[in-house]
Amino acid sequence: MAKDKNQPLLSSFNLNGLELPNRVVMAPMTRSRADNEGNIATEELQGEYYKQRASAGLIISEGSQVSPEAVGYVNTPGIYSKAQVEGWKKVNHMVHNAGGRIFIQLWHVGRISHPDFHNGEKPLAPSAINPNAKSFTYNGFKDTVTPKEMTIADIKRTVQDFKNAAKNAMDADFDGIEIHSSNGYLFHQFFSANANKREDEYGGSIENRAKFLFEVLDEIKQVMPEHKIGLRLNPSLDGLFGIELDKESIPTFDYIVEKLNNYNLAYLHLSEPFTDVSNNPYAVKEIAKHYRPIYKGNLIINTAFDQDKGNKVIKDGDADLVAYGKPFISNPDLVERFEQGVALTEWDNDTFYTSGKKGYLDYEKETD
Repeated sequence: MAKDKNQPLLSSFNLNGLELPNRVVMAPMTRSRADNEGNIATEELQGEYYKQRASAGLIISEGSQVSPEAVGYVNTPGIYSKAQVEGWKKVNHMVHNAGGRIFIQLWHVGRISHPDFHNGEKPLAPSAINPNAKSFTYNGFKDTVTPKEMTIADIKRTVQDFKNAAKNAMDADFDGIEIHSSNGYLFHQFFSANANKREDEYGGSIENRAKFLFEVLDEIKQVMPEHKIGLRLNPSLDGLFGIELDKESIPTFDYIVEKLNNYNLAYLHLSEPFTDVSNNPYAVKEIAKHYRPIYKGNLIINTAFDQDKGNKVIKDGDADLVAYGKPFISNPDLVERFEQGVALTEWDNDTFYTSGKKGYLDYEKETD
């Protein structure tokens, strides 16, 4: 591809007060490199990794658990302990010194976990329904189990866990946060009728199933500016992580997105369908086109975009920014490659979730 500095992807953007030099977002990706006591992000690994990618308009970090209860994948960094906050602060200083901007993704996997992470106790979820998925444990992938249905006290405590994590993120000098309310994890489990069979104020109606998310949002905005809060959703997820798309799925997300207009958020981050949903009568096939008219704030779109598709979705007005995942793993200079017309390096699937620097810090930059 020829050099072109005038692409929509390379134009600057004001993200509700945060100036971005381009519209290329590094998507949040689990990399399982926090293999130390305390699951702490370090300068040597996470710091160097994100620093290498600081030319992104915005980096959204890997999902970081808001509490020990939130864990469901091996060696993921947390944001609940003092040591974790100090680790992330060093990472962020490296990113900022390299001219970058970084949000942290706040994460609770809910039932996509395993007793191995919880001293033999069952993971928490809206209802005691096994997602029949896999959890990545210290002994490899294991089948999920039937989780423990959260009590009201569990829910209220988890709301506070997110609030505390958001405060910790500000103390760690992140530019903002993204609430991971997507991809079959805890919030998505509350939204989904097949995962949430509760008969109290958190189950039943669409409004009740969305209540947990808005309680978290309302608590978080007490400890940080609303315009530094982002949120991720995956409306047409189907057949993954125990989530099934049904007749109430899209109406639920329509309700959530419409209600998000009442908040002055940094952005809404949406995913196009992960799987082929062409034969599902309840699915929205084109997420950006569907939600752009509904959501009045900044919109990030994600899932299998290349350079041309990214430029087109912005030019067409269906999104403001485009998040790239795997291309950023193997191309730390992805933005410069887009600008200079340099071919992309392929990623190595085998080193996505391993430890150490191989497949993490050793991808070369090919641009000036």
